[in-house]
Amino acid sequence: MTDTTRVRPVDPRLVRYASASRGFFAVSAAIVLAQTGVVVGFAWTLTSALVGAIDGRPLGDLSGMLASAVLLVVLRGLLVAASERVSARGAAAASLQLRERLVGAVAALGPGWLARRNAASLSVTAGHGLEALDAYFGRYLPQLVATAITTPILIGAITLADPLSGLIVVLTLPLIPLFMVLIGLATRTVQKKQYGTLGRLAARFADTVEGLGTLKAFGREHRAADTIEQTTRDYKRETMTVLRVSFLSGFALEFLASISVAIIAVTIGFRLLAGDLSLLVGLFVLLLAPEAYLPLRQVGVQFHAASEGVAATEEIFDALDAACTADATEDSDSPRGSTVELREVRVDRGAHAMPRVSLSVGPGEVVLLTGPSGVGKSSLVAALLGYADHEGEVRVDGRRVAHARDTVAWAGQRPGLVSGTVAENVALGSDADSATIAQALADAGASDLDPATALGAGGSGLSGGQAQRVAVARALYRSRVAGTRVLVLDEPSSALDAETEAHVWRTVRAEADAGAGVLLVSHRVSARAIADRVVDLGVLS
Repeated sequence: MTDTTRVRPVDPRLVRYASASRGFFAVSAAIVLAQTGVVVGFAWTLTSALVGAIDGRPLGDLSGMLASAVLLVVLRGLLVAASERVSARGAAAASLQLRERLVGAVAALGPGWLARRNAASLSVTAGHGLEALDAYFGRYLPQLVATAITTPILIGAITLADPLSGLIVVLTLPLIPLFMVLIGLATRTVQKKQYGTLGRLAARFADTVEGLGTLKAFGREHRAADTIEQTTRDYKRETMTVLRVSFLSGFALEFLASISVAIIAVTIGFRLLAGDLSLLVGLFVLLLAPEAYLPLRQVGVQFHAASEGVAATEEIFDALDAACTADATEDSDSPRGSTVELREVRVDRGAHAMPRVSLSVGPGEVVLLTGPSGVGKSSLVAALLGYADHEGEVRVDGRRVAHARDTVAWAGQRPGLVSGTVAENVALGSDADSATIAQALADAGASDLDPATALGAGGSGLSGGQAQRVAVARALYRSRVAGTRVLVLDEPSSALDAETEAHVWRTVRAEADAGAGVLLVSHRVSARAIADRVVDLGVLS
């Protein structure tokens, strides 16, 4: 886990996982460098014009310098607009990239990993948390880049013009980051507490909605509403605390910068009266001094944006780190194959110990996995698909992989249908081929179903047997269209009558005879007639 007591200016994982941010840093640095040159040029041009006017030079001699000053002001405005545009584009690109990587990481880690986390809280982080990166990119990072580039250049310019003023800037400037760190630690703490409360609020609301029927049956809905209301008040109170700390941060940093500039102004004033300093140098330094403090001051002002952005995305970074760790155990060059193996696999089921199981499914064979209910047949399939923590190895064509999801076409005990037509549920995101869909439905014993039939949420509108046959048709369609030549069918006939079941068994046997490998999970005795090999977990236990 990330150390929450330490605040880094830029989380290195942001640069690693959001490669779009690298270009943003480069462009921002170029814009900041140009802005710094404009600031120095404007200060020198305006100072020269003012001193010339005080010395009584004709207006015609000063018009060129005044025109240059106006052009530099316009150029600075254009550079500020360009910086904001680049920041907005960089934030959008980084947020999109992180969302895509998060979706990929959750898919790679599987439901087993997701089940150990609060899905509502993760959704809030992926939504609101990544939106916080807009402020992080748009305000904080440009100021951080400006501090690294602008401040040293301006200090150098001031020191060349007046070494004493440069020394004062060097001595007073560290006070700002010192106070920024002290206030930033407080900001970090209250914002993490606020964000944690937001996650709890989302989780509480999601759990209440899901269990609303049960709560009403027991007359507890009012208590649940009171709990949500209390959490909402906590979030409101903590949000106000964040705002108070942020305003305190801004006031303290503005006060320190103002005092520092005042010290420089007083010393310049005394030396001007004593004749130890020219008016040209004094005005030039006075114009540059506030600009030297501005970037670092703005970093402190925008520090709360950095804290929220980084704190909100820590959970996302943890998910991406976990996915990278999982990928490190997998041979990324392993091709899609036609033979899958389980070697000494034992699924972690808490107090219920499973035996170690080794089996292989090759082309042209049906391997039947059987045994009494609760022995772990579906758990073994979940391990094969990467959905359950397990010991042992999963291999595809002899190569060790984290899961075999890319190699198999799978139909589980639950059909897992979604809103849409029957055809859309069979294709499930693949390019829909009406002829292949119709053939898959027929082979699954569902030729009586119209592919254009619209289904409701969760596949409502079909009986249990019909939904199960659509799930089998989906596995057949994937196998035939995507070229995944291994079928994994988990209790595909549990809701079917004997005639339909026999039809499905004939289809399974025909798929194997055509070269596919089939891992069939079933407790039906009739499944043994089509199996080439039988693995009985009841015997292994």
